[in-house]
Amino acid sequence: MEELLHYVWKHKLLPIHPLRTTDGREVEVIDTGLHNRNAGPDFFNAKVKIDGTLWVGNVEIHQRSSDWYVHHHDHDAAYNNVILHVVSIANMEVTTADGKHLPQLQIDIPEEVARNYDELRIADHYPPCYRIIPEMSRLTIHAWMSALQTERLEQKTKAIVKRVEQCEGSWEAAYFMTLARNFGFGINGDAFETWARQLPLQAAGHHRDDLFQVEALFLGQAGLLNEDAIPERYRDAAKGEGHFDRLRNEYKYLAHKFSLQPIDARQWRFLRLRPQNFPHVRLSQLAMLYYKRRSGLSQLLDCTTIDKAKELLTTEATEYWKNHYSFGSESPFSQKKLSASSQSLLLINTAVPMLFAYGRHHGNEALCDRAFDFLEQLKPERNHIVSMWQQCGLDVETAGDSQALIQLKKEYCDRKKCLQCRIGYAFLSAEVKPKVPHPTISLLSEP
Repeated sequence: MEELLHYVWKHKLLPIHPLRTTDGREVEVIDTGLHNRNAGPDFFNAKVKIDGTLWVGNVEIHQRSSDWYVHHHDHDAAYNNVILHVVSIANMEVTTADGKHLPQLQIDIPEEVARNYDELRIADHYPPCYRIIPEMSRLTIHAWMSALQTERLEQKTKAIVKRVEQCEGSWEAAYFMTLARNFGFGINGDAFETWARQLPLQAAGHHRDDLFQVEALFLGQAGLLNEDAIPERYRDAAKGEGHFDRLRNEYKYLAHKFSLQPIDARQWRFLRLRPQNFPHVRLSQLAMLYYKRRSGLSQLLDCTTIDKAKELLTTEATEYWKNHYSFGSESPFSQKKLSASSQSLLLINTAVPMLFAYGRHHGNEALCDRAFDFLEQLKPERNHIVSMWQQCGLDVETAGDSQALIQLKKEYCDRKKCLQCRIGYAFLSAEVKPKVPHPTISLLSEP
């Protein structure tokens, strides 16, 4: 409950009756201070009147007064400038390291706030705050969605910057790694990133004008040109077709030339994959993109419109993979071009974050603005997270909206960070909530 006490103090959700310290002095809270989430007192630079005297300093909050000693604040000089100790249960007096007796304010959490918080914590339906959403102002919802959208882009920026560091400062290599990861479309994302990290792009560049060699290099480095990587029931068919042997022989030549070592093919996941998502098909599409010189950051930066970005990421598999999804295994579906939905996901998860990250790193606001513009022009993703929020009353019109709602679910709902969420704040603050029946949540599969 200490976290809830922080919340009550921060938002001044204090009892309406006069406040008094445990020794009877009148307290008036002028400014609750700046919430500190790092080491040190909980709130900096608060302003509090005690018996008419204005005090400016820090505030420490605990469930019980005795927690002051449990946390050893009585020996920590960083707490000497605390002016008020706020507690739920005042069970003893407290002193600072320099010997001062601290005034203590015992406050009760308002009944409706405690009740709403308990409902958020123990609710077995999801999301637990659904009933307040239709009653919230559109302006509040819009502001929160905008903040979440930016927060998600900043989170992705950190991942991209980390890849840049892994690539020894090369933004081009980091972009290719990001693009490759998203060709895994979730389930094989980690394997694709590992593959891209170990793919020698400089070596690949020497053979970029030969699509067959590029594909052999891509599949070979993925460990998929090893006979053991082919399911036993398909091996005879694969050998009979001859395509596997030709690619394997070409890769052996390239591996010897550049001293290459493939990744472990066991990293790839195949269970419940649709044919078009098999890594063989996706690697062929990526090889075509690389061959046509559409996989570079410089080309992306030249895309000033969403149509140009879509054209850049338009690709298709090579001839063999148009009717196969694994060596020796024919597919009932024709794998021609990257589907529109897959292309949209690549734009959302690769192009947009890279524009934002590169623009932020180089102080180019035009690129950051372009990233937001692209999100506003792209259609929203269709998955179980977005569907759930729609059924709870939130409008989802653009990819920016869907990205915001994914951030909301993963970083706030899943982590039970209701006290840092604006919807959670509205829920906790509402004394009377509408009796809205719980929506039927459709657990659709993410693409």
